[in-house]
Amino acid sequence: MINRRSLAGALLALPTVRAAEAQENYPARPIQVINPYAAGGATDLMARALAAGLSQRLGQPVVVVNRDGAAGAVGTLSVARAAPDGYTLAFVPALVLSVLPVTQPNSGLRPDALRPVCQMFANAQAIAVRADSPLRSLADLVAAAKAAPGAVTYGSLGIASIPHLAILQWARAAGIEMTHVPYRGDGAVMTDALAGRIDFAAIVLGSASGRSDMRLLAVFDTARNPAFPDVPTAMEGGYDVAPTSFGGLMAPAGTPPERVAVLEAACAAVAPEELYRAAARRALQPAAYHSDASAFAERLARDVAEKAELLKGIDLSP
Repeated sequence: MINRRSLAGALLALPTVRAAEAQENYPARPIQVINPYAAGGATDLMARALAAGLSQRLGQPVVVVNRDGAAGAVGTLSVARAAPDGYTLAFVPALVLSVLPVTQPNSGLRPDALRPVCQMFANAQAIAVRADSPLRSLADLVAAAKAAPGAVTYGSLGIASIPHLAILQWARAAGIEMTHVPYRGDGAVMTDALAGRIDFAAIVLGSASGRSDMRLLAVFDTARNPAFPDVPTAMEGGYDVAPTSFGGLMAPAGTPPERVAVLEAACAAVAPEELYRAAARRALQPAAYHSDASAFAERLARDVAEKAELLKGIDLSP
């Protein structure tokens, strides 16, 4: 016979039992991955490849949703404010936590707004022009900019994006002034460069993969990329500028470590699979594009400190 005391005890224990069951069953429903940039760029390519691999590993649909705006702040903030249950994640570059909190102090973003799950990409940046552009080298570009300060125009995927910061760093090193035109994605930047509405495009290197209608003048990295062996680095031109963009999967800050561990293990399984490796090759990724949550967090902490120093005194207005 069930008395009141035993019934009360059973009811009190029920939430704990249900919580344990929910934890054991994670994920029990579809997962949404927010890409805070427009579709079609290198980040989008990698996000969708990861989502497909995670779906197979986790046994639940993993859907990528593009939610762009404010250089990535809109989509990132939507994840930071989501329930920390592992069902709403972000596929983002480190800059959303290292740059945006500085350049958009009223956005609500903080360096600790998201919890690293796994690094899944590391992108070099590049300067691209249309194939028939009279600009054939960095030296040509510097000469044009010095001949008419502010007249040379370039586009990037947004204010304070890594391509934008790369050009700002390089322009400072070269002693030139140019006019920046922000866009919502690399695809739009290249479209306007091809149409002649801007002089050159500052892009993530992977966005140039497979294109014959554009020519690269330089890559911002410490070494030439194997996919473009004839394209020199800015460092070869005498400019000590080699910023890269790295990032991957992140979760809201309060996500339980047990669920982060499930996602981290799934990322580790997906990273070496051909499904993801094919996307990595297409996006011109280096061999070491993946790292676990701990290494990702350590690199992110360094980036936060480095970007805070870099952004001091830099005018990031449009």
